[in-house]
Amino acid sequence: MNVAVALTAFVLILPVELPDKTFIATLVLATRYRPLLVWIGVSAAFLVQTVIAVTLGGILGRLPRTPVEVFAGLMFLVGGILLLRGAGDADSRRRRRSTRSRTGPMPACTVGARSGPASSSCSSPEWGYPSQLLTAGLVVKYHEPLSVGVGACAALVCVSGLGALVGRSLLRWVRL
Repeated sequence: MNVAVALTAFVLILPVELPDKTFIATLVLATRYRPLLVWIGVSAAFLVQTVIAVTLGGILGRLPRTPVEVFAGLMFLVGGILLLRGAGDADSRRRRRSTRSRTGPMPACTVGARSGPASSSCSSPEWGYPSQLLTAGLVVKYHEPLSVGVGACAALVCVSGLGALVGRSLLRWVRL
């Protein structure tokens, strides 16, 4: 294992995950449930996320460079077009959501969910988090999947631990 690569992954992924909604979700869960159990559960999920990202990065690293770059460019282009197309009706979606929230509680599965066509199901996981993409990219760059995986997972576990600690600490100053 290359400690420098693991440290690089840690240092790059930690600030990417801190403002993420998973941090906020961990914080909120820790105000309602035992923080240690929340931290363990979130860390286990982050371990799975890291294994998937490292595996995909390893696969991408073995593919020819030019087709991968062309495919990545096309995916960004398609994503940009979809975002631009969806921006036109963003106001109407927001109005519909605010009307629903005034008429009754929203289903628990929509809290914090992405907006758009893919968010209609509660069971659809999010793929393509910045930390996942960064982890896969670091594996491609350094060809050190174990080192990148350890650094990435350590950063994610630290973020979830911080969220659990902050969530529990908030109870001292803020009532539920």
